[in-house]
Amino acid sequence: MEMTRERFEELVGEALDEVPEELLGLMNNVVILVEDDPPPGEHDLLGLYEGHALTSRGWDYSGVLPDRISIYRHPILRICDNDDDVVDEVAVTVVHEIAHHFGIDDERLHALGWG
Repeated sequence: MEMTRERFEELVGEALDEVPEELLGLMNNVVILVEDDPPPGEHDLLGLYEGHALTSRGWDYSGVLPDRISIYRHPILRICDNDDDVVDEVAVTVVHEIAHHFGIDDERLHALGWG
């Protein structure tokens, strides 16, 4: 599947627009990035949350760099057959990684259908 970076970034923005405002308002000290490729050795990784989940932040949480949510363009495009597939996969990946920011683990996400 081929898609420009600009169009892919638009889809990530559209996926974020679908997240309820109440949840977006609770997100704290996190940035969402689009990257072409995941870290070396992780060629199938669609997204990655790096940071301190809200549920693990204590009184001493301060002065840290923002958490990062990375959405990886090339792996998503590799598993999709058409634009509709990309839209769906980007939405699932964005929700999945935001859920990690809220402390929800992979096992629970899979049980909820967001795996």
